[in-house]
Amino acid sequence: MPKKSFNAKVAPAALGPYSHATLAGGFAFLSGQLGLVPSTNLLAEGGVEAETRQALENIKTILAELGSSPMDVVKATVFLTDMKDFAAMNAVYATTFPSECPARSAVQVAALPKGAVVEIEVIAAVGPAAK
Repeated sequence: MPKKSFNAKVAPAALGPYSHATLAGGFAFLSGQLGLVPSTNLLAEGGVEAETRQALENIKTILAELGSSPMDVVKATVFLTDMKDFAAMNAVYATTFPSECPARSAVQVAALPKGAVVEIEVIAAVGPAAK
C-alpha cells in the first residue's frame, strides 16, 4: 500500500524529522500535536486546558487541509504528564468530540517535548473513506 507524507501550511512546524501526517489506505495518521501556537511555536498559556484546546485546534487545522474534520477521527491517543489533569483535559476534549466519539486511549508519560503537559494524536478517515 503506498503512503504519502503531508505537512499542513498553518499548523506548528514539526520539532523533528517527521510530517504532520502520513496518508495510507484512506486514513490520515497524524503525528502527536502539542498545544503549540502556530504563529509563535510556543505553548499556549493557561495549563492543561489551554494546551489541550490548542492541540485540538492544530489537529483541526491539519484535518481541514486534508479535507477532513474531527467527525472523521476514528482513534485518538492522549498523552498526559500527570493523570491528575485527566478531568480538565477531558472537559476540553469533549467540546471537539461531543458525539460519535472516536475510540481513545489516555496514558501518563514521564515528559513531553517543550515541557508540554498534553499531546494528542489521531487517526482519521480521509477522502472517500471519510464519507
